[in-house]
Amino acid sequence: MLPTSSSSSSSSSSSKQILFISTLIILWYSSNIGVLLLNKFLLSNYGFKYPIFLTMCHMSASAILSYISIVFLKVVPFQKIKSRSQFLRIATLSVVFCGSVVGGNISLRYLPVSFNQAVGATTPFFTALFAYLMTFKREAWITYGALVPVVAGVVIASGGEPSFHLYGFIMCISATAARAFKSVLQGVLLSSEGEKLNSMNLLLYMSPMAVVVLLPAALVMEPDVLDATLSLGSKHRFMWLLLFVNSTMAYSANLTNFLVTKNTSIAGYSVTVMGVVAYGEAKRRYK
Repeated sequence: MLPTSSSSSSSSSSSKQILFISTLIILWYSSNIGVLLLNKFLLSNYGFKYPIFLTMCHMSASAILSYISIVFLKVVPFQKIKSRSQFLRIATLSVVFCGSVVGGNISLRYLPVSFNQAVGATTPFFTALFAYLMTFKREAWITYGALVPVVAGVVIASGGEPSFHLYGFIMCISATAARAFKSVLQGVLLSSEGEKLNSMNLLLYMSPMAVVVLLPAALVMEPDVLDATLSLGSKHRFMWLLLFVNSTMAYSANLTNFLVTKNTSIAGYSVTVMGVVAYGEAKRRYK
């Protein structure tokens, strides 16, 4: 009787875990889709062509909402940074994230969106590579084998892309590698026994650091952003509401991204990333 009861309990626990992870992935998909559609709406309807500043708004919302959730709503306990090395790793995570945004932004000046998304599909390859280099974690050979067609496809697409630009391609690959490095680094920060941070606390610390990096980048690369934003806001009364909703949804996307990374393997994360990329490509082709 006892083995049967134990087996039943284990099966129930496994089912709950699968349901939890499935819910996380659905929420991450939904948040990313929402951010994608709202970004597109802002860019096409209002001419709000300032992706670095927009990302800064997203990270500002993430910082504020994380603070409210932890300090006032007490959703999770507040965790202090325990060491200088932990602070440096969080700062590195923020800088890498900002670098991926800026690199992707620069690449879009030289490459079409479709090719940019095709290169972005190699994220799982870089994720598996960095996971091995940083944690010596090996995946099953079938996982690596599944990544070969993705990389081969990008190589073939590069040779056949009529508007291929070497500098744009380098920036796009760099941005993709930075996103993969971020996912592995945040996985380490979320799982290290000595200096473990829960997802919300990690976002609380990472977001303000990202804002500090993104603000000067926006002022340098998008010098007219403040005047243009105020001007657009006075002309279109719903722009501020859309910007607020967009930033709030970006907080959800960032938080669920951390949770997915914490609760799935590299393989599971890779499948999820490829799904998001595939959705973006489908939206582009059939819009």
